[in-house]
Amino acid sequence: MRQIVPPDWKTKIRHVLLDVDARIDSTLFSSAVGLRELYERFSTFMDRFHVGRWKRWVFIEPLSEMATIGLCGLILMLALAVPAFRETADDDWLKKSDLAVSFLDRYGNPIGNRGIKHNDSIPLEDFPDNLIKATLATEDRRFYDHFGIDIAGTARALVTNAQAGGVRQGGSSITQQLAKNLFLSNERTIERKVNEAFLAIWLETRLTKNEILKLYLDRAYMGGGTFGVDGAAHFYFNKSARDVNLAESAMLAGLFKAPTKYAPHINLPAARARANVVLDNMVEAGFMTEGQVFGARRNPATAVDRRDENSPNWYLDWAFDEMRKLVDTFPKSYVERVFVVRTAIDMNVQRAAEAAIEDQLRQFGRDYHATQAATVVSDLDGGVRAMVGGRDYGASQFNRAVDAYRQPGSSFKPYVYTTALLNGFKPTSIVVDGPVCIGNWCPQNYGHSYSGAVTLTQAITHSINVVPVKLSIALGGKSPNPAKAGRAKIVEVARRFGIKAPLPDTPSLPIGADEVTVLEHAVAYATFPNKGRSVTPHAVLEVRTGAGDLVWRFDRDGKKPLQAIPASVAADMAGMMSHVVSEGTARRAALDGIPTAGKTGTTNAYRDAWFVGYTGNFSCAVWYGNDDYSPTNRLTGGSLPAQTWHDIMLAAHQGVEIREIPGIGAGTKLPPTAANAAANVASKAPDTRQGPPPILTRRGADILVRVEKMFDDISKTLSKTPPGEPGKPVSSTSVAFPDSFASATRSDPAGSPPRKN
Repeated sequence: MRQIVPPDWKTKIRHVLLDVDARIDSTLFSSAVGLRELYERFSTFMDRFHVGRWKRWVFIEPLSEMATIGLCGLILMLALAVPAFRETADDDWLKKSDLAVSFLDRYGNPIGNRGIKHNDSIPLEDFPDNLIKATLATEDRRFYDHFGIDIAGTARALVTNAQAGGVRQGGSSITQQLAKNLFLSNERTIERKVNEAFLAIWLETRLTKNEILKLYLDRAYMGGGTFGVDGAAHFYFNKSARDVNLAESAMLAGLFKAPTKYAPHINLPAARARANVVLDNMVEAGFMTEGQVFGARRNPATAVDRRDENSPNWYLDWAFDEMRKLVDTFPKSYVERVFVVRTAIDMNVQRAAEAAIEDQLRQFGRDYHATQAATVVSDLDGGVRAMVGGRDYGASQFNRAVDAYRQPGSSFKPYVYTTALLNGFKPTSIVVDGPVCIGNWCPQNYGHSYSGAVTLTQAITHSINVVPVKLSIALGGKSPNPAKAGRAKIVEVARRFGIKAPLPDTPSLPIGADEVTVLEHAVAYATFPNKGRSVTPHAVLEVRTGAGDLVWRFDRDGKKPLQAIPASVAADMAGMMSHVVSEGTARRAALDGIPTAGKTGTTNAYRDAWFVGYTGNFSCAVWYGNDDYSPTNRLTGGSLPAQTWHDIMLAAHQGVEIREIPGIGAGTKLPPTAANAAANVASKAPDTRQGPPPILTRRGADILVRVEKMFDDISKTLSKTPPGEPGKPVSSTSVAFPDSFASATRSDPAGSPPRKN
């Protein structure tokens, strides 16, 4: 009998694997058979509902496609709705208020407000019926009928705009506008419109129609720094919204579309024309008859005259932006949103700055083809005492002192000379003013001539262009590209001063071809009289809650000064730059008895004209030019900018203890030289060249305007003389001049007209 040998472990493993394989195959086969039987049963069942021929193509296929498209659209809508609904993540979105700030000047006097201070004290039923009808007729006639989006109104607006070839009519409902006011910004993008639509539908599910209308009336911006119709009624008409009449209601309703454009305290004719359109809308919507609105047409609303309330609007806009950034640094647990802020502004200096710019542009702007100007006055701590961002805030709210980047021209050269002094040069170091080229670029001096060997002091005094370029090359040392390495050092020094503008590397950087802002440039110059310490420009000195609790203070919590350059270098630069004022291109900026230093700047084609200077108390930058970068008529930094700087700083130093500038002293004059004597004689001699008329005071200019208007009226009267009835010749005695005209013209000082520097 043969003995059976048990299988080894390899055989056992093989048998186990074969068993597993067999089971898998059997399972797959059984599953396939089961699925096939299940499918056959399902097919047999569905055959009962089979629709063929024309019925399939008329009913089944369209319904199937609609279901597919609808499902895809639903998924897409959910994806688009996610960003919108993130805006509603805060459970207190309805109660949460925006930042509201009341601003004071440095002495504690109120100067204005910014932000939204909600006033929900008037119930909807207390608003006049005229105001509600005017709002609905103009903004959303089907407000009580739609679900948040007015489909018919949107389609009508699209057709109207397409026919007009531009935006002529808005299609947003009141709910959409409220969604934008509560959650979104004013940027015109497709993303914002999509979010606005979803949020409008969401608001309709959370609030009643009356609640939505009430929020809209309370929180819409109405111009003049006011929010809500009640705040606007107080601002424009000195009355509560409860008491406005039909004409005033129409004017308020007209502000929703463009509050800045139609603000009656800025442009009353435009506001009245817009109010007339609102009255037309009320008649067209059937809310009133033509007879009911006739009285409002004949007697339009008149706003309170606030032209004399010179609020420093550009300064307040900038201070509010600073305050918003500052609030973000407060602890997250801090929920206060209403503050009282004391700023660094000095309203006497602010008014002097506004008047100086307006006077210069009114008298000489046309001759020089200059339409805009900006200035910033700063103390040596970086506190901005005055800011003017343009000629007319009502016409343009763009702040040219903060947001406009313009070429500084030669006013950038002090950073170059400072870098040179930091690298071993002295004010008496000699540099040859002669031809130099970097690649294909060869700088030229103003007079297309060269002065030969000059000191750094002489070079900056006469604003020689070649010397800063040669210095930038010398600063590069033995590097492969010395000019590029030298410019890098100059940029690094400018950064220490506080210049945050991009300053791209170009060969012409040393002579001011890059761009800076007026604000940065003005405060950066404060480093020189500040013994080399750079400071941060700021408006906010102190922040308190509405209850008076101190929250933040600059001298305790603000950024501290940084030692940008040694005090000795700052003193040397002050000594060099003082010659620019005493005997160089900025003699018009000289202040009698007050130590002064600075630098003029004029760019290619005279597009920009600057003077940036400082005393022991303040630093100030003045810029003139045009918004469209068009050239001026040979306007240089030594003319209008220097004269404006002189007028502003003269007012700023009234009643102020004069401080010395390290490197110059306290009001000491430079030693008399032949060049100084000639400069003094030239400055005192009458300017006989043909140019702009002598400087007039504002009062004298106003009188001349009145006289011109009288002559125009006389001409119109003569032109209307009936034929056959000869007009009597108008003698000089028949013109009724104001009594003050002769004395005013005699007493107005006639300053010499600006001259080319």
